[in-house]
Amino acid sequence: MTTTAPAPASAAPIVHEKALVRSWKTPVILGVFALVGLLMAFVFPNSGETMFTLSTQRDAIQLAPLVLPTQITVVITALLLVVGALGAAAYVALGSGHAPLWLSIVFAVLFLFAFLTWVAADKNIPVPGMLVGTLALSVPLVFGALGGVISERAGVVNIAIEGQLLFGAFSAAIVGSLTGNPFAGLLAAMVGAVLVSFVLAAFSIKYLVDQVIVGVVLNVLVTGLTSFFYSKVLTSDPALNKPVKFEVLPIPGLSEIPILGPVLFRQTLIVYIMYIAVFLVWFGLFKTRWGLRVRAVGEHPTAADTVGINVTSTRFWNVSLAGAVVGIGGAYYTLDVVGQFGKEMTNGAGFIALAAVIFGRWDPIRATLAGLLFGFATNLQSVLGIIGSPVPSDFMLMLPYVVTIFAVAGLVGTSRGPAAAGKPYIKS
Repeated sequence: MTTTAPAPASAAPIVHEKALVRSWKTPVILGVFALVGLLMAFVFPNSGETMFTLSTQRDAIQLAPLVLPTQITVVITALLLVVGALGAAAYVALGSGHAPLWLSIVFAVLFLFAFLTWVAADKNIPVPGMLVGTLALSVPLVFGALGGVISERAGVVNIAIEGQLLFGAFSAAIVGSLTGNPFAGLLAAMVGAVLVSFVLAAFSIKYLVDQVIVGVVLNVLVTGLTSFFYSKVLTSDPALNKPVKFEVLPIPGLSEIPILGPVLFRQTLIVYIMYIAVFLVWFGLFKTRWGLRVRAVGEHPTAADTVGINVTSTRFWNVSLAGAVVGIGGAYYTLDVVGQFGKEMTNGAGFIALAAVIFGRWDPIRATLAGLLFGFATNLQSVLGIIGSPVPSDFMLMLPYVVTIFAVAGLVGTSRGPAAAGKPYIKS
């Protein structure tokens, strides 16, 4: 009789146990908004009908307006919000420990629909106009967010987005007025923002000054310089502040698509450049050798240096490239929507763009969507004011910043930026 020797302990299979971390942040936030929906439905009900206009008079294809009974619509949507909040809690308690992103998106759309229906009782919401305004306010945010993604992926925290936008707008106004050519103004905006980026790169990369401090100082410096020259030069000589604006270039066929056509394809050149820039930054960062080098110096500069990548040069030139991208967003103010430079006209857009970078988890596509979200929140206060909503004006003024805080602090979850971002690299 033969016996089989027991297998040695070292041959036993190793089982790795994974700790399931449950995050209740999203269900709690969704629950709060579901409670707000219930308050709108049952505590502060609005009677009447809400009209959503889906077409403008210029559209070739006319869609009939959507007319909904306010109270019934808000009640049904509020109950759906409760279901969504409970569903998020169920995912956390019984599932993967985290509520899925798609559920948060659906919940946000439903809450927005309920809020607009409630606030516009017996009023009209012009949907195409609201979306056009959203895109107009989002363009500088998107360009700023793209520049922030490039810079931080290379390892440099770009707090100076605000200053780059402002100086780009100022440069575009001056050169665009002197030459009478919007293309020259656009190029000047890129050069002006690159100059601000040069200072950021020089102090933070070469002289190893704290990147956040340099960015804050640059914002203050640019704000002071542009305000001084506006008061002393542009005000005394208005001819220097009358740049030629870009004309609207509707794309034949696409601009006639209901709702989306006027919003996306009846725009100026800078908006079309934005579409291309979003794709190019995404493709470049994740599909090309350049993007691999950028991400390498932002994640592990020592390892990048050992394989022959010049960390200092790569960071310097990509911070400059980020400035050029942000400068286009600055030109949008003076060469498109406003048509002239105004003191502190960016109004904190650079900081909201920085929040979009964090909310988008340092990804160009997600950062673009975050910029659109913040642009929508900013535009919503104007829409609510025009239709005469019962929402207090003070709340409408702080609405975009409330959305920014909730988005970054509440819905972004656990996110990690580039490991070496904000850390100077000293070659050993």
